[in-house]
Amino acid sequence: MYKTTEITSAEIASDNPVHQRLLFPYVEAARIVSGRVLEIGCGWGRGLELLTKAADHYTGIDKNEALIQSLGREYPQSTFIQASIPPLSGLADDSFDYIVTFQVIEHIQNDDLFLKEAYRVLKPGGTLLLTTVNRLFSLTRNPWHVREYTAQELKNLMLRYFPTVETRGIHGNGKVMEYYEQNKKSVQKITRFDVLNLQYRLPRWMLQMPYDLLNRMNRNKLLEQDGLAAQIQYTDYLLTDRPAESLDFFYLAKK
Repeated sequence: MYKTTEITSAEIASDNPVHQRLLFPYVEAARIVSGRVLEIGCGWGRGLELLTKAADHYTGIDKNEALIQSLGREYPQSTFIQASIPPLSGLADDSFDYIVTFQVIEHIQNDDLFLKEAYRVLKPGGTLLLTTVNRLFSLTRNPWHVREYTAQELKNLMLRYFPTVETRGIHGNGKVMEYYEQNKKSVQKITRFDVLNLQYRLPRWMLQMPYDLLNRMNRNKLLEQDGLAAQIQYTDYLLTDRPAESLDFFYLAKK
């Protein structure tokens, strides 16, 4: 199931800081959503237990057919669709109260159509909950990402379709930021050898395998260093009103 470090595991100890960081917005979303909920990019189901309890009905979309089939067996009362998006083919206009899409838009080639389609399938008054990484906090190029954003760049794109966009940030406490600084120093020791700046000059597909290998080695090293990686919990992350200074963005866009 976990073929790349981009699919962060809840079971691999060295993935824990990222897993907890990705779990945190689901905890927040479960306090907000209700009615008919659509998740775009549900993956292996990190937040399903939370979202299915909060929703009257949950629909999940992902391109990975094996994951979709597995989730369908585990959550038979929910709906799962295998599809590469956008568009959101087969989903009717004005059909969902909430859309949840966490750490997905950075993987989407046509981000404009992605947001246009999200707007289309939301009911009037419905809300899109969206997270993505803050480009300013990225330690290196992630070849699995088509692009990354600043807070204002993505807000401006969302405002093409959504009349109201609230931008918040997901940041970490002292424990999280200590791990971030450790990670930063460790990554710099690796990237200093990239004297030709190949990480930004080569096509993404050429970088994905070496990126995964080095990323896994780096995470394992950090775990062994002092055990801090294993100590971080989702409660060590928090929502802030300073998105530009945060690790991730948390947008709430209302139709």
